[in-house]
Amino acid sequence: MRDIDAQEVTKTVSRLFYEANFFLTDDVLDAIKKARETEESSVAREVLDRIVENADIAAEEKIPLCQDCGAAVVFLELGQEARIVGGDLYNAVNEGVRQAYNEGYLRKSMVRQPYSARVNTKDNTPAIIYTDIVPGDKLKITAVPKGGGAENMSRLGMLTPASGRQGVIDFVVKTVDEAGSNPCPPVIVGVGIGGTAERTLLLAKKALLRKVGEPNPDAEVAELEKEILQRVNGLGIGPMGYGGRTTALAVNVEVFPSHIASMPVAVNLNCHSSRHKEAVI
Repeated sequence: MRDIDAQEVTKTVSRLFYEANFFLTDDVLDAIKKARETEESSVAREVLDRIVENADIAAEEKIPLCQDCGAAVVFLELGQEARIVGGDLYNAVNEGVRQAYNEGYLRKSMVRQPYSARVNTKDNTPAIIYTDIVPGDKLKITAVPKGGGAENMSRLGMLTPASGRQGVIDFVVKTVDEAGSNPCPPVIVGVGIGGTAERTLLLAKKALLRKVGEPNPDAEVAELEKEILQRVNGLGIGPMGYGGRTTALAVNVEVFPSHIASMPVAVNLNCHSSRHKEAVI
């Protein structure tokens, strides 16, 4: 059994939320630059140029990529041969979020009672934490600042099995079309298919963590991703809703077996500031 100090968890979580808010990942930047080369609309090209410029300024001056520094979503993969010592794991994660958002002057967006008073918690806690127990003796932490504009465009569809492949495509494309400019395109489209209602929503969110341009290893799923991306970019929404060919940078699909009577499908969108960082302790 390997011991992992809770203070190390806090330190790592804090660092990851700093980095996620300040530095856009290379895969996203490369995809934006590539889209700029093939984009036919002059307005869309200008918008893509400004997005890249914004990312450069954020990295150089250590300021947030976006004013919405997001809800603090944290994915944990805890090795079954590791244990957290010196404190509670979730308390350690929340302390890391608290430090990052307070000391990094990141916008705090969490409200304690969503349906009434909506009083800000003032430190962006509590984090939304998902934990998987995996083989090994390490802890993998993925920090995801998830902005409200894109998250609000999430959709769950409890489709019938008869809807089939075409039903999935139509549902995803309709979701992006109805979202329009709200999620700040070009977006990354996370799609979950299968499982149960809550499982497929989580699949869709986890799909956003895959690198842009990296297809699903299953050839059938990869072909589905390709077709949905073509359909989405044919909508003409374009960067920030100004029109053009670049509505989405990628469509990432994750699939899980489902009940014989069910075919749940979920869509979770990320804006062009697709922010996430990971580390292994």
